[in-house]
Amino acid sequence: MTLIRILLVDDHRIVREGLASMLGTQPDLHVVGEAGTGAEAISLAVRLQPDIILLDLEMPDLDGVSVLERIHGEHPHIRVIILTAYGSDERILDAVRKGAKGYLLKDASLDEVLRAVRVVEAGGSLLEPAVTERLLGSMERMLRSGKLPETLSTREHLILTRMAQGLSNKAIGEELHLAERTIKFHITIIFQKLGVTNRAEAVARALRERLIAL
Repeated sequence: MTLIRILLVDDHRIVREGLASMLGTQPDLHVVGEAGTGAEAISLAVRLQPDIILLDLEMPDLDGVSVLERIHGEHPHIRVIILTAYGSDERILDAVRKGAKGYLLKDASLDEVLRAVRVVEAGGSLLEPAVTERLLGSMERMLRSGKLPETLSTREHLILTRMAQGLSNKAIGEELHLAERTIKFHITIIFQKLGVTNRAEAVARALRERLIAL
C-alpha cells in the first residue's frame, strides 16, 4: 500500500493536532509535518516534498494564497487542498486559479476531508458543493462584466486538452471529479477568453496558437 504523505499548515496548533489525530487513523495516510506559518510551510514543503498539503488561508505572516502560489510555482507536483473557515468568493476563486486542487470549509466532515485527500492524490480535484456554487456565481458575474483574465488557467488548459481529445463534458467531469455543470461553465469561460463560439473553433485556435499539445 502506497502512503499518501501530508503536510498540515495552520496557525492554530490545536487544529493541526486535531487533523493529525484524525488522519492518523487511516492506514493509507501519513502526516509528515506541521507548519504554523507561511514561511515554515514553504520551507517544509521544499524539504519534505509531501504529496498533499492541507493549507489554511489565514496565516500570520504570508497569506495562504501567497504560500499556495509559491509552492505551486516551484513544486507543481505537490497538490494543495485549502482547508479554512474563510468563505469569501474572491479568496476561493484566487486560490483555485493559483493551483488549489481542492477546497473544503473547516466544518466539513472527516469523511469529506478524507475523500478530498484521496481524490486529489489520484489526480482529480474536489470542491465542496457550497463552495462550488459561490465560485460559479462569482465567475458568472465576471463573465457578465467582461472582467475575465486573458490567460487560461491550469484547469482550463486541461479541459481544453480533453476537449481536443474528443471527450464529452460528462467524461471530462468524471475524470476531473467535477460536476458536468461545472465543466460546461469552464468551457463557456474558455470560449469567452479565446473569442470563439464552439468546441471546434476553440480546439482549432488552441492548436494553431500552441496553447495545448496533443
